[in-house]
Amino acid sequence: MELENFIYCLEAVPDVDRVETTEVVKILENMALTQEISSIYKACDTIEGLEQSLNFLLYDDHHFQDYEIIYLVLSGEANTILINGYYYSIEEIAELFEGKMKGKVIHFANLKVLDLTDEECQYFLDVTGARAISGYGFHSENMSSAYTLDRLFFSLFYENDDLREVVEQMFQKHYKLCKFLDFRLYY
Repeated sequence: MELENFIYCLEAVPDVDRVETTEVVKILENMALTQEISSIYKACDTIEGLEQSLNFLLYDDHHFQDYEIIYLVLSGEANTILINGYYYSIEEIAELFEGKMKGKVIHFANLKVLDLTDEECQYFLDVTGARAISGYGFHSENMSSAYTLDRLFFSLFYENDDLREVVEQMFQKHYKLCKFLDFRLYY
C-alpha cells in the first residue's frame, strides 16, 4: 500500500464568500499531480474562521494524523499575522493551536516574516506540541516562496524525516534563494 503525503493549508483571504482560485490553490493542485502530495485547503477571513478551520481538521477530518505539515499562508509583520485588519501575535496563534499540533511541522509562507527569539520559539513549540516551526526572515511582494522553496521543503520532508537534512538539501539545491528569502527552521 502506498503511503500518502498530506498538507493542510490555511490561507487568509479578504472574503471567503467570494469564490476565486488563489495562486496557492493552483500550486497545491500542481503538487498533487506532480509530487504526489495531497492537500486540504481552507480559506479564512477572520480569526474565528481560522479557528473553525483548525477545529474542522482536528475533530472532523479522520485523516488528521496523516497531515504532518500545516501550511499557513497568512500575511503579517514580524511574529504577527494579519487577518481582516487585525494583528495577532505568535503567542496568540500558539494559544489558538494549544496542544493540537503534536508532532506537526507548522510552515509559514513568506507573506510574513518569521523571526523568533529562543523564548518565543520554545513557547510556541511547548504550547502547540508542534515538532517544528518554519518560515522566512524576508518578505518579498514580488517573490512568493510557494512557487519554489515551499514546494521543495514539502517534497524533501516527505522523502526524509530528518529536518536538519531537509534544510541542508534545500540549501544545496537553492542556496541563493534560501539565503535571499532567509529560510528558517525552529525546533
